[in-house]
Amino acid sequence: MSGPLAGLRVVEMAGLGPAPLAGQFLADLGAEVILVGRKSGPADPADINNRGKRPVALNLKAPEGVAAARAMIRRADVLIEGFRPGVMERLGLGPEDCAADNPRLVYARMTGWGQDGPLAQTAGHDINYLGLTGFLHSIGRANEAPPPPLNIGADYGGGTMFLLFGIMAALFERQTSGKGQVVDAAMVDGASAMMALIHSWIGRGHWTETREANLLDGGAPFYRTYECADGKFLAVGPLEPQFFAELVQLAGLPEDHRVTQMDAAQWPNRRDTYAEVFRRKTRDEWASIFDGSDACATPVMTWSEAPKHPHNVARGTFTEVGGITQAAPAPRFSRSVPAPVAAPPAPGSQTEAVLRDIGYAEDDIAQMRQSGILT
Repeated sequence: MSGPLAGLRVVEMAGLGPAPLAGQFLADLGAEVILVGRKSGPADPADINNRGKRPVALNLKAPEGVAAARAMIRRADVLIEGFRPGVMERLGLGPEDCAADNPRLVYARMTGWGQDGPLAQTAGHDINYLGLTGFLHSIGRANEAPPPPLNIGADYGGGTMFLLFGIMAALFERQTSGKGQVVDAAMVDGASAMMALIHSWIGRGHWTETREANLLDGGAPFYRTYECADGKFLAVGPLEPQFFAELVQLAGLPEDHRVTQMDAAQWPNRRDTYAEVFRRKTRDEWASIFDGSDACATPVMTWSEAPKHPHNVARGTFTEVGGITQAAPAPRFSRSVPAPVAAPPAPGSQTEAVLRDIGYAEDDIAQMRQSGILT
């Protein structure tokens, strides 16, 4: 293994959503991530979240399967699980069980609602967590329902990133205490925490609860998307006066707008004016005009276009593995360069190798295979 996390041992319980992405990011940067699933299967090159991991398949309904999982966790630095509260405890793999085996373990728990609270045992998804934070209410057109913002805000922003933040904080603290601890990462908490700037603006009276009336929600004519002559879109966002002045000059907008940029009373009419201006040229014509400028106006790329953009090509932002285009590992490091991305291994394909690594004898592995413990 290579990368800044080489030597870090992680056990991830297979699941969906933000926990698998967290495991992927750790594996991308060199951690050994053992993925504990319940069934072997064929390799899938599009299973990007499982790239770089060591997949095993165990029957966790059998004591021998649980014992094998505990043996893997015993030698790990981090355990990641994303089940509802109580599931791991019922399996015999709860925090107390694992801490008894490995007091230095960082036990990272990923849920939508958290480990406690009235909603802890109820189902939910990104849109539900965002709905409870105020985030969802704040996006979209003024007279329309808030749109679902994919699953980025709560699942991956408030979930994956805060799970990783918690893991790294607990590992840092362990250097002093010598002890592991439980990380309770809840998407509703993380999504709320990301809105510190908006909460500041609300506190100062600079943000209203009306959609499309604020600086960053499409209310400002200089911070929104515009349709171009070819039906494609341009992202416009010059917040600072000097950048806005460059937009005015290059787009041919009225010069007096430079002085009254932040006059919110003018914004509704100016949105219409700017929309008419940007419809005069195609997206790529505008991109050419703004290329290299500080006008903060860039083309809105499709999924298939993004990997071909010159900047992304130069940075190597995307890579292709097994015919599947995907993001390259991020961030970048000056010395601890991760290994190139490889295709995801098949579920369960490294079960026997992992068992050997943790001390299981060949006869024991064969017996587990025969008795259905290895699935």
